[in-house]
Amino acid sequence: MTETSAKRGSDRADRARGGNPVSRLFAAISLFIRQVLDEIRKVVRPTGPELVRYTAVVIVFVVIMMAITAGLDLVFSKLVTWMFTG
Repeated sequence: MTETSAKRGSDRADRARGGNPVSRLFAAISLFIRQVLDEIRKVVRPTGPELVRYTAVVIVFVVIMMAITAGLDLVFSKLVTWMFTG
């Protein structure tokens, strides 16, 4: 049975706890970097068509939100102008 990288890292961190503060600092940094690299390897990157689709969805959403905000701004400005100018 093989050890997971997290288990190996925690064993190293346990051993480093007994050392001086400088060695513990470098052990902690080393463990952190190993864990970050392990997580980066798990990332699934989108394909080209997925990336285009996601980008289009975000752009459409932003345009819709801008239109709603602009419409509300126009309505409220007309309402305030009507209230204060008679």
